[in-house]
Amino acid sequence: MATRKLIVDGREVDAEETLTLLQACEQAGAEIPRFCFHERLSVAGNCRMCLVEWVGAPKPQASCALQVKDIFPNKDGTPARINTTSPYARKAREGVMEFLLINHPLDCPICDQGGECDLQDQAMGYGRAAFHRFNENKRAVEDKYMGPLVKTIMTRCIQCTRCVRFATEVAGVPDLGATGRGEDMEITTYLEKAFESELSGNVVDLCPVGALTSKPYAFNARPWELRKTESIDVMDAQGCNIRVDTRGPQVMRVLPRLNEDVNEEWISDKARHACDGLSRQRLDRPYIRVGGKLKPASWAEAFAAIAAKVKSTTPDKMAAIVGDLAAAEEIKALKDLMGGLRVKNIDCRQDGAKLSGKRQTYLFNSGIAGVEAADAILLVGANPRWDAPVLNARIRKAWLASPLKVANIGPVVDLTYPVEQLGADITTLEAIANGSHAFAKTLKDAKRPMIILGSGAITRADGAAVMALAAKIARDSGMIGPAGSHADGGWNGFNILHTAASRVAALDLGFVPGQGGRDVAGIVDGAQKGEIDFIYLLGADEFDVAHLGRAFIVYQGSHGDAGAHHADVILPGAAYTEKAGTYVNFEGRVQQASRAAFPPGEAKEDWAILRALSDVLGARLPYDDRAALLKALVGDVTHFSDVGTAPLHADTSAATWESIGTSGPLDARTPVGHAIADYYLTNAVARASETMAACSREFVTSSKMAAE
Repeated sequence: MATRKLIVDGREVDAEETLTLLQACEQAGAEIPRFCFHERLSVAGNCRMCLVEWVGAPKPQASCALQVKDIFPNKDGTPARINTTSPYARKAREGVMEFLLINHPLDCPICDQGGECDLQDQAMGYGRAAFHRFNENKRAVEDKYMGPLVKTIMTRCIQCTRCVRFATEVAGVPDLGATGRGEDMEITTYLEKAFESELSGNVVDLCPVGALTSKPYAFNARPWELRKTESIDVMDAQGCNIRVDTRGPQVMRVLPRLNEDVNEEWISDKARHACDGLSRQRLDRPYIRVGGKLKPASWAEAFAAIAAKVKSTTPDKMAAIVGDLAAAEEIKALKDLMGGLRVKNIDCRQDGAKLSGKRQTYLFNSGIAGVEAADAILLVGANPRWDAPVLNARIRKAWLASPLKVANIGPVVDLTYPVEQLGADITTLEAIANGSHAFAKTLKDAKRPMIILGSGAITRADGAAVMALAAKIARDSGMIGPAGSHADGGWNGFNILHTAASRVAALDLGFVPGQGGRDVAGIVDGAQKGEIDFIYLLGADEFDVAHLGRAFIVYQGSHGDAGAHHADVILPGAAYTEKAGTYVNFEGRVQQASRAAFPPGEAKEDWAILRALSDVLGARLPYDDRAALLKALVGDVTHFSDVGTAPLHADTSAATWESIGTSGPLDARTPVGHAIADYYLTNAVARASETMAACSREFVTSSKMAAE
């Protein structure tokens, strides 16, 4: 890559010509203040805080809007001299800061941005200490309505336009914009509508002042009061890296952590704001159903009731189902416990997904970052905007940077980028597989084609046939393996888009029916017929629990949701922020979450509950602490030791891909749908959240009523 020599603060450096001068100066060790510039957004150049001195230039230069290739050498051929700390540059920045503070209100003591405010920090570092020269009245701007998540105090706004550029470029929802000029300029949603994006909360992180703050978090805490813990988001299966901020036992807020390969620096609104559900509808002590009503009980009494039922039944009449938020530790413990009791009726696929077999057949094989390399994508029964909003932003990013072609088999939805709608008839997939559809040629001609199967496709009654067709398309279009005509370097474009955070770890551990065992549908059917009389639910709420007949139900979980309502024994577990856990995202990346708070009342970590129960049931589990459990995990599945790295599944045998699914007739009468009906209410934590309920009313319920 072409470089150019510069002398930055007396130090000669070789800077890439495609960099901005601001980035080149920072690589040379200089510190450049900025408000409008952001590495992931287009350049606006409107705050002027990044002014530097280009020796010989007639005026200070906005370093964010100037590329290195535009910095020509001096007339004598020597490199251009850039000064970032000279009196000339300092005076220019002091003048800019003075202008920015003309109209800024003096409300730092009551501003939620206090302690984390770029304007505060840069005013201290680069502002003028002397009294300012402006004595006119400050302007005032009316606050704007942006929905239930973003609070606005627009008098504080310095018009950096970061929020506008994020909404337009990253979120793909052009709800924000600027009206007026000069002092009359205002950032607004035009018609006082809500900012309708599943990524809207990220503008709070981007705002360098207190103009946009978190509405649910307003006036709750100061940053120096909070204990910060690194964790993993479980609201979807992408495994976004998050930071959980707690004060005492309460989770106050959730913020994103930087991980370029997974979520860059964005998280979804559900990941950020569902945390208020962690303190509502909690299960904090064991319960036993007596005379049709749940009564508080001790742990010993609850275990005794379970042991009595297990003793009175047989393994073929027992079953266990894993929920969507479980960590690998408790999945492993439950599998070992059921194995000790010789129970084969176990399943982790609450939605009925037709997934099993070798690991690469149920992963997002191209990887999240690999989406940016794709040039043709076929979506089948997937709505990335709701299934994984941060992944959807990646697809949009790829579309902005390349001539990406996207086609969709399923309901018409606004994915924030152009999509060729192929209808909701599943036979269209068959036509593509046979090569008789036009998009089959698009996939074959693409250098890096990709297919994304969502839960709406793999949970159908004919899901196995859909999987087989998708694998055929992948083989024929060169998506997979070294034999593919476009494999260059081992491309693998066969992708399953999961929505449950626990799903990949559970499939890795083999939490699926043993030989002759029943899946979730079989367990429900058996319970109705009286063939299953004991069911252990590990946080499982996302299937029709009401249809489990008269079976004895043990529910172990954190919230009083559907499973708890129908349980005979309730064992209070820990939520995802209250335990150290191992999670595997849909691309197969193993990640570790740390405990940010302790479970309420008598609730315990889930694996510890199962370990204690195993003693009472006479099937003692062979680990007494988490370290021993992690060792057992790695002993079962070696890749659990590869924390933080995504697997590579490029070299795959033809036999592997020919074994995916089963060929059979497609159900042409049933249109392809989407798995998620309400993005904001997909799990027990989100359903307990008042904030998510408000979002559901604003963005889902009201929009449906408007459409009708």
